[in-house]
Amino acid sequence: MTYDLIVIGSGPGGYSAAVRAGQYGLKTAIVEKDPKLGGTCLLVGCIPTKALLHTADVWDYFKHSADEGLQCDNPRIEYGKVLDRKNKIVNKHSKGVEFLMKKNKVEWIKGYATLKPRGANGTLQVEVKSDGGTQTFETKNVILATGSAARLLPGLQADPKTILTNVEILDIPAIPKTMLIIGAGAVGVEFASIFNRFGTKVTIIEMLPRLVPVEDEEVSKELERCFKKQGIRCETGAKAENITKSDKGIKMSVTLSNGKREDMEAETLLVAVGRKPMTENIGLENLKVELDRGFIKVDEYQRTGEPGLYAIGDLVAGTPQLAHVATMQGMVAVATIAGKPTRPINRNRIPGCTYTAPGIGSVGLTEAQARAQGFKVKVGKFPFTANSKATILGAHEGFVKVVADEKFGEILGVHIIGPEAFELVSEAVTAMEAEATVETMMSTIHAHPTLYEAMGEAFNNVYGLAINV
Repeated sequence: MTYDLIVIGSGPGGYSAAVRAGQYGLKTAIVEKDPKLGGTCLLVGCIPTKALLHTADVWDYFKHSADEGLQCDNPRIEYGKVLDRKNKIVNKHSKGVEFLMKKNKVEWIKGYATLKPRGANGTLQVEVKSDGGTQTFETKNVILATGSAARLLPGLQADPKTILTNVEILDIPAIPKTMLIIGAGAVGVEFASIFNRFGTKVTIIEMLPRLVPVEDEEVSKELERCFKKQGIRCETGAKAENITKSDKGIKMSVTLSNGKREDMEAETLLVAVGRKPMTENIGLENLKVELDRGFIKVDEYQRTGEPGLYAIGDLVAGTPQLAHVATMQGMVAVATIAGKPTRPINRNRIPGCTYTAPGIGSVGLTEAQARAQGFKVKVGKFPFTANSKATILGAHEGFVKVVADEKFGEILGVHIIGPEAFELVSEAVTAMEAEATVETMMSTIHAHPTLYEAMGEAFNNVYGLAINV
């Protein structure tokens, strides 16, 4: 039996590609080594993390309930129940992915997949090892969606209590009193936001000059200001060395940005220094696949150098490691396989979201990137302090920033930090995808009172015409 498509990996990119293939009528199977479907994002990434962040948001309201005129005497966190809720959410949606496979007639092959040399008839060969033995499957096409894993610093090994990655930290049994975090990308700052609000004393150490370094510089500056106000210590331009376990948990020597050295100690250490592609031991050496530091090179339709072999998601060279990017790449790959119309991803239309308090949502070029590319830039900003719905929510910090081309009013980028920023950015993504101009968005009616009014005001302020500032 020969499949039209075998998808290796069941994260958002992989399972979405399998569903779309089923919708197109392709004979499809999905291979997953873990006992549950959903991949890193669902099982140990986006979904459980955001579940904890939601609990932290709710806990904030309890801590400040008197400001709302509500008396909540002696509130407390029952962390075991917090973890139970998180796990129930994960299990529910993993079962949902399993249902989608059945609904779309996608066969789930359980085990570890390895690509083998082509068979005598020219088909791609996928060997799957499981507790039940080894099987080899033939297929016309393969989509590699094996994802990524957390990087650890040299000499460190993760454990359940002290040295943590995004996996172990989700199941620590109690809220630690102190936590060191190395790395201030999305993972680092989100867990800082969670545990600081749960009562942990958090210190972030980042080698680069600012937090969330992929974001606009003003967004980074505002997040650091907010974090420090919340009691999170932020040491940027700093380097951690000599990391060892101690009686209290973990200790290290840190060279600060001013050149001074400081010894730091905490119960736990979260290492959040990026992710490595899962491309080892999957048989790439058997086929024509070009790698770049372990990442797979593909063309704009996700095709590798081997005919019929596609790659999507975190293991693709030059791809932002975001679940929604993997999903859209899967759509492009499957449409290409099925001969359906599609268009490649536009890198300048990919939203980035960070679910801290305040949240971050962004799309397109930062102001610095736009200027570096030679654009004559006009910027419009609007602060949430002037937004009535933000006042109602008690969430005044942050702003919306629009980066536009001066001559034609083209929207080059939108950068938001503030309440629900990760939801608000959707308007900007749609506007840019539709090639709307600043003038189009100025004439777009925004409902009142809403947070997204701030978007309309920021577009107006590109030309100095905002009303409420």
